[in-house]
Amino acid sequence: MLTCRPVPPGEPTLAPPGGSEVRMLEEIHPHARTFMAWPARRRIWHADLAEVRRDVAGLVEVISRYEPVVVLACPAHLDEVRHVCGPGIEVLAIPVDDLWIRDTGPTFVATEDGLAGVDTNFNGWGRKQIHTRDAQVARQVLAHYGLPRIEAALVTEGGNLECDGRGTLMTTESAIVNGNRNPDRTREQLEADLRAVLGVRKVIWLPGIRGADITDGHVDTMVRFARPGVVLLDKPGPGASADRIRLYHEDCEILEASTDADGHRFEVIDLVEPDWAEIGNRGKEFFASYVNYYVVNGAVLVPVFGDRAADRRAAGLLADCYPGREVVPVYIDTLAEGGGGIHCATQQQPRLL
Repeated sequence: MLTCRPVPPGEPTLAPPGGSEVRMLEEIHPHARTFMAWPARRRIWHADLAEVRRDVAGLVEVISRYEPVVVLACPAHLDEVRHVCGPGIEVLAIPVDDLWIRDTGPTFVATEDGLAGVDTNFNGWGRKQIHTRDAQVARQVLAHYGLPRIEAALVTEGGNLECDGRGTLMTTESAIVNGNRNPDRTREQLEADLRAVLGVRKVIWLPGIRGADITDGHVDTMVRFARPGVVLLDKPGPGASADRIRLYHEDCEILEASTDADGHRFEVIDLVEPDWAEIGNRGKEFFASYVNYYVVNGAVLVPVFGDRAADRRAAGLLADCYPGREVVPVYIDTLAEGGGGIHCATQQQPRLL
């Protein structure tokens, strides 16, 4: 039976004492649950709100086959979530503005004392949109579960933090070394903050593109760790813009010249986007990239866009990179029109073993 539990009053648990060891885990680490959020603001989605909610419900249904799913929703929408998502899905009455919980929710880390969550101070991707409710999501989730909250000393989003679980982080300059998030801060200062709050030993900086999208170019739209030492790089398909092609070549050069925290060079594997001519009439914000897949317990969820050859190629490549996991294709057409993907719409809570 679906349950709705209010967030307890009071401040969340404070961060562990200074000097505690922390470690951001890799996405393939076993999950306790996946968090998602029920989009609430019609001013964001306009006439597409009902359709994007169907995409979210479809993702909830698929993920729930493999692990527990918790949906955050405004109190006024609980009955709708109950009806659409069905039994077996836990719902938390936590007010939200939109669905992008990868950015608004906590980024979980392992500490000496157990699990904690990093609050990266979401500010609407550099105040491009007003997200008063979403700015409180990380705090409220951690309070509900009684988990320590670590407040980052910088502003960023979970979609710009890609970690191999062994001390290597990839991120983009465009979405962190940016006055709309961290004014008057140098890359060196921000890297020190990232090392401290996530427990990483090396940060690989990719350039990104400021203003390319609302996020200023998150790393999870460009490159992902399949496992330590192996990265999947988004390669523009036919019809891609000159800026995207240039960025691909820049990223490729940086990754091929880089090493991870243990000094090992990367194997870089291209994950080629679909052909825009094959995916139909899409809006200018449509996000047609397979790199924004999501790993759950026992499976990999990959978007499909209607270019059958490219869809099959991406699914086959991910099957090779994640042996032993089922590759599950998911249509997210309306969600992708909002400029994001499956990874953007999910956030995993690791299960400490």
